Amino acid sequence: MSSYKDAGVDVDAGYESVKLMKTHVQKTYRPEVLTDIGGFGSLFQMDLSKYPNPVLVSGTDGVGTKLKIAFIQNRVDTIGIDCVAMCVNDIICSGAEPLFFLDYIAVSKNHPHVIAEIVKGVAEGCLQAGCSLTGGETAEMPGFYNAGEFDIAGFAVGVVNKDKIINGSTIKEGDVLIGLPSTGVHSNGYSLVRKIFNPSAERMSELVGELKCSLGEELLKPTKIYVKLVLDVISKFKIKGISHITGGGFYENIPRMGAADLQWTINLGTWPILPIFNMMKKYGNIEERDMFNTFNMGIGMVMAVDAETAPKVVEYIESLGEKAYIIGKVEIGEAGVKIC
Repeated sequence: MSSYKDAGVDVDAGYESVKLMKTHVQKTYRPEVLTDIGGFGSLFQMDLSKYPNPVLVSGTDGVGTKLKIAFIQNRVDTIGIDCVAMCVNDIICSGAEPLFFLDYIAVSKNHPHVIAEIVKGVAEGCLQAGCSLTGGETAEMPGFYNAGEFDIAGFAVGVVNKDKIINGSTIKEGDVLIGLPSTGVHSNGYSLVRKIFNPSAERMSELVGELKCSLGEELLKPTKIYVKLVLDVISKFKIKGISHITGGGFYENIPRMGAADLQWTINLGTWPILPIFNMMKKYGNIEERDMFNTFNMGIGMVMAVDAETAPKVVEYIESLGEKAYIIGKVEIGEAGVKIC
């Protein structure tokens, strides 16, 4: 007689995973959460006194082939932060406060402690973003993934009052671009990263002087979550547009925040390009345009403000112990990004 377990799916391991992750998940609950982990659907009661004219903003994403770097190092504790970051950093570009997050984890075999470690990272990301981890799914798929490998994706929902939506409609010539620094490569361009470094366990453990850590540690640095900082800034200043520098780098993402006929001039030397990017450019013999078209180059978020407001925004952000740089301006010219 055959059973589901004989086919490679251990239902009991799934129950154990839920039990182990429960404490991490519950730490993220906001007062609006009405259900506990384990239900068929997650219930979240919106506070309409805070958002009388609410517009829901949603985003979904995964971590991509950065997972391969995690597999090589047998380290999965931070990859969940990346998953949350990729979603909430997108929806904050509209000025939306993330409310809740759901994850989907697909594995070759369910090892409960590994699943709990992954979800611990997801919960940490949710705490950094101020949103609740209200549910998710763990799928055991024997024969579909290689042993020890998995995939993770997430989905975030946020809210913004309709009159507070940031959509770039007022961006004009003369406006200034402010860059918020990244923590590293974040979660984009890892297919090229892996081609450059040809990663192995031995290579990932090598200490690199210019990085002040091992190459593996550098490449697994979690994506920075900008939510709380950006929500603070937009509550005090008129921010006209926001761009999350993800896949497509500067060239694709910066124009997404405003009118298609504008020129977005980026001035090199206005912020420190992180050593990892200089390493990749050198070792991979990559053209500068390709670097800026693939990676964040040390800037994870860009905001457009008027010229008079820009120094005040930078001063305020730095008063919080964060960094911000005036990296360029909006001009009339050939549409698109100009880096000079």
